[in-house]
Amino acid sequence: MTVQDETKSGSAERFLLEAEQAILGSDWAGLETAAHGWLSRVTSGSDPRPHFALNVVQLIKADFGAAWQTHAKCLQEAADIEAVRTWVEGLLQQHQDRASVHLVVGLFLAQSGKSEQSIARYKDAIRLDPTSPYAHYFLAQIYERSERMEMAVKAYREAVKLDPVYAAARTNLGVAYQHQGQLELAIPQYREVIKLNPNDAIAHANLACALAEQGKIEAAVAEYKEAIRLNPRDAELHFALAGVYETKGRQDLALREYEEAIRADEHFAPARTAIGWIQYNKGRLMDAMGTFNRALKDDPEDASATLGLARIYGARGKTEMSMDLYAKAVRLEKDPEKKSQIMNNLFKEGGTFDG
Repeated sequence: MTVQDETKSGSAERFLLEAEQAILGSDWAGLETAAHGWLSRVTSGSDPRPHFALNVVQLIKADFGAAWQTHAKCLQEAADIEAVRTWVEGLLQQHQDRASVHLVVGLFLAQSGKSEQSIARYKDAIRLDPTSPYAHYFLAQIYERSERMEMAVKAYREAVKLDPVYAAARTNLGVAYQHQGQLELAIPQYREVIKLNPNDAIAHANLACALAEQGKIEAAVAEYKEAIRLNPRDAELHFALAGVYETKGRQDLALREYEEAIRADEHFAPARTAIGWIQYNKGRLMDAMGTFNRALKDDPEDASATLGLARIYGARGKTEMSMDLYAKAVRLEKDPEKKSQIMNNLFKEGGTFDG
């Protein structure tokens, strides 16, 4: 080992110790500084631990895009997972009384595919430090993923109670309420997030969706437009606004937004399928056929586009091809109500379904 290598190794050890001290003290800003310093002293890919330290900070800061990228550098390969496990479990053995260590181990377990095991660690973190919102927040995420919505709502509410400006917790609480159909409780959470961060496009989109579900179409349109202003290249936002316009019978405006969605993402199949149905309903069957086929090129499992082709081939007298497409649409459709409607259409056309 050269003198330079020894120096780098020594520096890495120093930053490791700084990272551990930051974890013990719940000093997440200090942990971020230590992680960056540590990363500057190790060979790329040689040690997953500084990446995991950074991942912890990104999760706590609710920077989930960055956290996902960092996750791949520390918790994807089996050897990396084992290296991180050995480190954090070693910390836990030495510091059973530190809530922050239980929290970090919980994040490791949740990020490495052991979500159920993380619950005990989060609960211990809450027991040891009842004033911190983070363990409540991450515990709520585990409950939400496993469809234990009442428990998720309770944990999100506790996180918000402990930190009223915790925007990520308010956002997820709103989504959980909306999932339960409690729009009157979801909407105030989204509005509070917007007060905290007026430029949060997701918050505006969430609010728009909830308002649309309440039937407050004009208010929903205004919120979607604001979300699009903040993030004009988001195909999902244009698609959602187009759907609201369709509920108002404004197919001209809907078509414009579907086209904007495709300009934002040329492979966004749902927008092409929606355009195909507008063309179909106007009697432009050949145009609709081309649009549905293009949508299926981008998403071969698009049940709605498949159904559109089934109807077009049926209208053109190509019964056998139409029946095959109806049967395929039934298999592809995941929504039970829509699946039932397709099967009814199939039977009316004289076909059978061998599911």
